This record gives sequence, structure tokens and C-alpha cells, in this order.
Amino acid sequence: MAKSQSNRVALVGAGPRGTSVLERLLANWAAETPEGSTLRVDVVDPYPAGSGHVWQPEQSRLYLMNTQSFYPTLIPEDPELAPPLTGTSFDQWREARRRDGQGLNDAEKAELATLESHDFPSRALYGRYLRQTLKALLGQLPDGVEVTFHEALAVAARPVKHEGKDGFDVELDNGETLTVGSVVLALGHIGSRLNPEQRSFKSAAEEQGLTYFPPAPPADVDWQAVPDNEPVLVRGMGLNFFDVMGQLTEGRGGKFVEGGSPGAGVLEYRASGREPKIIAASRRGTPYRAKAGLAGYYPSSITMRYLTEDAVDRFRAAGIQPGFDHDLWPLLHRDALWAYYSTLARSQPAAIKDPAQFLADLEDALQPHAHTTANWEIEVGNVVEKHVVTSRRLNLRGLAAPLAGRTFASRGELDAVITAYLDDDARRSALGEADPVKMAIGALHTGRAILKSVVADGGITDESWLAGLRGWFESFVEGLASGAPALRSEQLAALARAGVVSFVGPDPKFSVDRSAKVFRAVSPWVHDAPVEARTLIEAMSPANRVGINLSPLLEQLMADGLVRTKIMMSVEGTPMQTTGLDVEPHPYRPLAANGSITGNLYVLGLQLSASQWGTAIAAEARPRTGPAYASGQRTLRDADEIARSILGR
Repeated sequence: MAKSQSNRVALVGAGPRGTSVLERLLANWAAETPEGSTLRVDVVDPYPAGSGHVWQPEQSRLYLMNTQSFYPTLIPEDPELAPPLTGTSFDQWREARRRDGQGLNDAEKAELATLESHDFPSRALYGRYLRQTLKALLGQLPDGVEVTFHEALAVAARPVKHEGKDGFDVELDNGETLTVGSVVLALGHIGSRLNPEQRSFKSAAEEQGLTYFPPAPPADVDWQAVPDNEPVLVRGMGLNFFDVMGQLTEGRGGKFVEGGSPGAGVLEYRASGREPKIIAASRRGTPYRAKAGLAGYYPSSITMRYLTEDAVDRFRAAGIQPGFDHDLWPLLHRDALWAYYSTLARSQPAAIKDPAQFLADLEDALQPHAHTTANWEIEVGNVVEKHVVTSRRLNLRGLAAPLAGRTFASRGELDAVITAYLDDDARRSALGEADPVKMAIGALHTGRAILKSVVADGGITDESWLAGLRGWFESFVEGLASGAPALRSEQLAALARAGVVSFVGPDPKFSVDRSAKVFRAVSPWVHDAPVEARTLIEAMSPANRVGINLSPLLEQLMADGLVRTKIMMSVEGTPMQTTGLDVEPHPYRPLAANGSITGNLYVLGLQLSASQWGTAIAAEARPRTGPAYASGQRTLRDADEIARSILGR
């Protein structure tokens, strides 16, 4: 039963998350609505609804999604939720549009002609799916529902009485004010203030006539402002790096072709002559490892044996709030070791003395509390040393830092080593479930999904969240399991062989030489002259930290004490400001400065990063079974909870 005969809600943010809430509002309204009731929804976003800011169909088709076609959906398929009025998963939409081409331009039709379920679509194509899905939803509006779109920026939400009940006046930058009963913050990626070093680089660039590109969504950047044929420093080698790489190479007319000569690698690069000389730098010195070629999102050969739903339930049953380093990581570490060595025994048995006995001994050594050795890792190491040839033993931490402990006589030597690493990593990705390294990473990837459910909403201690999960594990697992498609590694290796891309080395230090009027970068592990360039590009998105955001709406809500940043206590007892809002689940409603819940205000997505780990994925997994898949449906379930709360269900 709806809580009132008339309900008005403002959805602030019209990207995938805001559209998910709209879809759930419509579905729940249609499932159970008193006769004569009305629902008015105001959708507020300066960018076109459905695709929002990040997924605009008009952006370059060189920008790829980081998930395969079979993974994302806007429409839930969970039988426990109210049935959707219309719409399909992206993969089903892909198949339908490939057949009929309805509403697509020539570029979209051309992409769909070769895009298979296991391929990585462009962000532009996913944006078209989002817009078409929204259009279909609007064509199925239930009786009593009105949806109005406002292409404007929400700048404030102030508490007022709405129809005798608590509500908000939502102020827009076009001067309009919407008086509503509820507000949903589905803000997605928003700008943030630069850190001190970035501000100094921006200031130096303005003073010295240099070119500095601060962190920004790649589609927002004017890449034509990057000069041809000049050295360009690029800081960051995560996912945004490949967007930069693509725009400065293929985006300038270059072509990748199949390698045609021995030693040339999988791909060769044919330059257009307009490419800058890209000099790439990151803390680890290499890009993220590439994704394995798999038929599904998780390896089918991996079964979690230690970090399982039963193991998590045992903590809950005992009333234990687990610690990450003490309780959770040792279980996931065991799964990664078993995945590696069981795959090695299957695919490279010659590397193991008596594979059957080895696996039996390894299984015994991995059993928690099954032996008396104080350090189970020592016992596992003894088993591995006895059976496995030295060159095939796993250094799990070393996978994420392939250059650790090495020095290089020159940048030329470094470039050759990184190119060989890229070739090897792409080769391993092509082996898929036959490669032990990719299966160890596959276990970490599967375990990460389980961890998302375990650690959410205070599931682990504050100090464990800060020091373990976010302190070291996040960057470790992202470098291994959050990489780009293997095609990107093949392309980068081709560019390095062609001399278009080179590398700075691990732990780079950046500076500005005002006398020479250049940016400089140097690695302490590379014995060569510093790299110099008049252009510096930050290959990263703006920081996802609500405390330094540039959203006028969030700033007003904080200033008025309606929301606050989540504070956690470190192991030393020091209060630490986290990245997200302090919220009360479920559904997620923000806590005010005085600790009370701000009623009728809801939060979805990135600003929940202090309560949910791994909020950056906007495209949610289609429902499957098992704990690893439950985390993929989180945003869809959160959207449903918000919709039902607004409607009083």
C-alpha cells in the first residue's frame, strides 16, 4: 500500500543508477497501486537521461567498456523483485538490434555486426542501450505516473513541508525549484578539487606556457590540444591510460595490423605521423594485467574452497566481526594458491613431481587449523618446494608488481622488459583457464565479489577496512583483476615496439623545471636521464571523495548538516575521513551532522564508497546464483529498496 495518494520524487542523476531507480519505481508502482494514486517523478541531470555523463552515445567508439557484452544490464531478472515493465539485458538488446538495427546509426550497426557476447563493447554503444531502454520504459508508463526531465544541475535540496509532510525544495541552476516528498542522490562521477601537487602543476603550466591535463573523464578531454610529434608525459597506467593511448594513436589515424614478421608480436602499429611520443608512468611501472579470455565473468574451473558462504556464515554465527588481514585474506589467499597449483597440475604436469601426491599434500597444508605449524604459509611453501620446479612457483604478491626488486641500466632496457611482460601477459590471457597465473587471478576476482558482500555495511572493523581492505588489498587486486581486455596489452606492446610509447619506471617522481620550462619525471630504479615534456596528462578520473567534491548540491547538504562524511577509527585510534557519505542501511539514507537520519533522502552509487566496497562499477551483473554473483546485483537491489521505501512498500 502506497504511503500517500500523491507522491513526488526527484531523481538527481540520470545515468544508469538514476534510471535504475526510475525503472524500479515504475515496476513497483505497477505491481501494487491504490486506485486514484499519482506518482510524479522529476529527473534532474544536465546530461541527457539514460546515458548520463559517462555513457553518452556520441563519444568516441575507441572507449571500450571494461566488461563483456554478456555482463551488464539495467533491467533486473531477479524473480524476487517486482517484474519490469519492459527492457532486456544489454546482451539481449545487442542480439535484437543486430537483427533489426532499430534506432541505430551506421557506426553502431557496424560495431554490432562483429560484436559477440564475449566481446567488449564501446561505451558509446552501451549508452545507446541505456537511452533506448529508457525510451521503452517511458512508453510503458503505468496509470497515474508522470515523468518530467530537467536538463539542469541541482544546486541545493532544502527541507520543507510538502503536502503536510516532510519534503524538499530542490533548486536547479536554471532558477527552477521542485517541491518534492523524496530525493534520490544518484550522482555518479562528479568533479573534485585537485590535490596540492596537481594544483602546483596546473599553476606552473599557466605560468610557463606548458600544457597540463588534470584528472577528467576521457570523453570530456580535448585530445586535439595534445601536440603532434612531441614528448607527452602520461601519469597513471590504469584503465584511463588505455583511453588516452587510443585517442593519441588510432584517434590520430594510426592503425594496428596483424604481425607479419617473426618477433613482431601479435600486432604491429602503422603510424600516421601525427602521434605524440607517449611516455607512460605509474607507481608499479606497468599497466594492470589484462583480463583472461573467458566464456563467463568468472572462470568456470574455479570453485572457492576456503572463502565461501559457509565460512562467512560461521563468523556471523559466532558473533565475530572478522578482520581482513587476520580472517578473510588468509582464506582468499588459500583459494588463489589452490587455483594456481591445481591449474598448473592440469595444464603443465611436467612442472610438478608426482602431481597427484602434490595436490593431496597441498590440500592438507591449506586446511585451516588442520595442522600444528604456526604459519600455514611455511607449510605450503615446504610442499611446493618439494614438488614444483623453481620457475613455476607462485609469487602472488609479485604478480601485481612485476618490476619489483629490479634496476635498469637505461630506459631502453626498461622498455624491452615491459614489452616482453605485455606480450607474456596477453599470451596468458589467450590461454584462459589453462593458464595458472590467470586462474590465481580468477580466484582473487571471484573472491573479491564475495568480499564485497562480507565487508559491506560495517561487516569488518574500521581499522581493518582502512589498513587492510583499502590500505593494500584494493590496489593489489585492482592491478590484477580490473585490467583492460588483452587487446589493449597487445596494442601497447605494438606501440612500444614502434617507438610511439616508452616508460618512466616504477615509483616515478614528477616535478617542474621552470628554467627549462618542462615537466620532468624520473624513476629511482632506472639509471638514465630524467624524462622531459611540455605536456603532462593525468590519466585518471577525478577522485571519488565526497570531502573534496565539486558538487554544489553535496556541498550545500554538508554545509547545512544534512549529510556528513563517514569517519572511521584507525588502529592507532585516530579518526580518519573516508571517501563516502555516512549512511544508514537499508535503504541507504544519509546521517546528518548530529547523527540523526535525514528522512526522505536516499543515496545510490559512488557516494556509498565508505559502506560498500567496489562502488565504481556502473554496469551490474545479470543475476546468477552463488555469493560471487550476489554483489553484481547490488545496485539493482539497492534501487529496488529505495523505490519501495519511497512508495511505502
